[in-house]
Amino acid sequence: MKILNLFGGTISSLENGLSYATLKNKAIANNIANVDTPNYKAQEVSFKKYLAEAQIPKGFGAHRNDVRHYEFTVSESTPGIYKYENFRARHNGNGVNMDAEQASLAENQIYYNALIDRISGKFSTLNNVIKGGK
Repeated sequence: MKILNLFGGTISSLENGLSYATLKNKAIANNIANVDTPNYKAQEVSFKKYLAEAQIPKGFGAHRNDVRHYEFTVSESTPGIYKYENFRARHNGNGVNMDAEQASLAENQIYYNALIDRISGKFSTLNNVIKGGK
């Protein structure tokens, strides 16, 4: 029997978008907090990597029924975050560009607020339907 998806996947898509924006905000905050740390490598969140890794279920692995089969598991790392390993913006080896981080923070905040407005509208519509349009 097929289970009806009441929300059509929209709310879960918005939730995934909020998770991405939150993760990106944490990476930006780490970069800003470590702007004066020698040899700190700036972190970035890749939406493409985040999406690819988020589609793999947590704790995913394979059942081996023969010793000739390869054993593999998916590591439990933070999805989508990578560091600029070979980038040096300043003489102390720090890779944080404060102007770029602040611009990225502002852009991410606009994206996050847009998602919040959209999910708030969805819940408002559902609330209106539950109350019968009153």
